[in-house]
Amino acid sequence: MAKHLARIHGTEEDKVNCPFYFKIGACRHADRCSRLHHRPAFSTTILIKHIYRHPVREAEMRASAAGQPTPRDEKEASALVDPVKATEDFLQFFENMYDELGKFGRIEALHVCDNLGDHMIGHVYCKFSDEEEAGDALNVMNGRYYDGRKLEVEFSPVSDFREARCRDFDEGTCARGGFCNFMHITPVPMCLIRSLEADCEAERIREADRTSRRHHESSSRRSSSHRERKRSRRDRD
Repeated sequence: MAKHLARIHGTEEDKVNCPFYFKIGACRHADRCSRLHHRPAFSTTILIKHIYRHPVREAEMRASAAGQPTPRDEKEASALVDPVKATEDFLQFFENMYDELGKFGRIEALHVCDNLGDHMIGHVYCKFSDEEEAGDALNVMNGRYYDGRKLEVEFSPVSDFREARCRDFDEGTCARGGFCNFMHITPVPMCLIRSLEADCEAERIREADRTSRRHHESSSRRSSSHRERKRSRRDRD
């Protein structure tokens, strides 16, 4: 029985645990889901919810604010987006996220969702090399502000993005579009990722050196102060 439960855990056969939450860390039914969402107490992956300003949703909001007709579908909304500016804005956002999250440790994966569904839009997933680094990132980042938005950060059960991502989207054939329930991961040039990775590694080394020097200087001051107090006591004696 135990082997059977372990085999079906997080699959469609599992009638207790939500397979979408287990694989993706998000579910379109949210708290109304009939199956359980087991939120991990620790993980190597954190989720920053709804932080990326998706250009299609932003275009819809601008049209509504200007009193223009709301686009009827994703295709109409996409036509309002300047693709060059959208790409520039996305890459800048990605760099900002990588630089900030890279302070806490080595990033194994940083993914920004291109989905439009309310339960996934703007989600950013960051997988670290160990749980302690992920925990540090969550503790520092949660509640901070970025681009006028308060960061809502939580541990995610996602550990294998191959199971979470939409393969049809990767091949350019997803018929569900932005409302697919699997991750549509916005592609990032590998050369940019390698460059950011190297920059973050160099900065972590510099910060470790600065911390070591501060610790050494603090220890030296304490030692010097201790010697001064001993000499003072001897002089009084």
